[in-house]
Amino acid sequence: MLLSEDAFAHTGGGSIHGFAAGFFHPFTGLDHLLTMLAVGLWAAVLGGRALWFLPLSFVTVMAAGAGIQHAGFVLPSAEVPVSLSVAVMGLVLLWNRRTAYGLAGALVAGFALFHGYVHAEEIGSGMSAFTYASGFLMATAFLHGLGILLGAVARNLEPLRRALGAFCAGVGVYLLAGS
Repeated sequence: MLLSEDAFAHTGGGSIHGFAAGFFHPFTGLDHLLTMLAVGLWAAVLGGRALWFLPLSFVTVMAAGAGIQHAGFVLPSAEVPVSLSVAVMGLVLLWNRRTAYGLAGALVAGFALFHGYVHAEEIGSGMSAFTYASGFLMATAFLHGLGILLGAVARNLEPLRRALGAFCAGVGVYLLAGS
């Protein structure tokens, strides 16, 4: 109990610093994993400029959120919007309505701010913030790409898109109930 919580941010043997730790972090939490896949899938559903605009908006604002946390600013209850992002992105996939790029970009950017903030909270003392953040930003872009790829398949398989949306929404509600 006398040890800092930072020591428990990651478990396992070996080094927990740097790019690899940052890259693998988004894969360890269902909230981050589902939201990032859903953003890519939504971009594919919207098509056109959304294919690059939504992922780029997310990654850019996620980096800003990490910077806000690293600079010492506090976003209270940051885990609540992260959990909310899973539920809302699930509903977006279920709803499947055409949305203006600006509105879609603003929505994902708002969630990205909190995702970046909570990812940056994992940066322990002595860790390189830049290399760790580079890792989770690259993983985010990778997951968006997987979502876009899934969207290329799911575009013709509406039941799959709806099932993924329902799963995300359900997980999001479950996470919100625990917040």
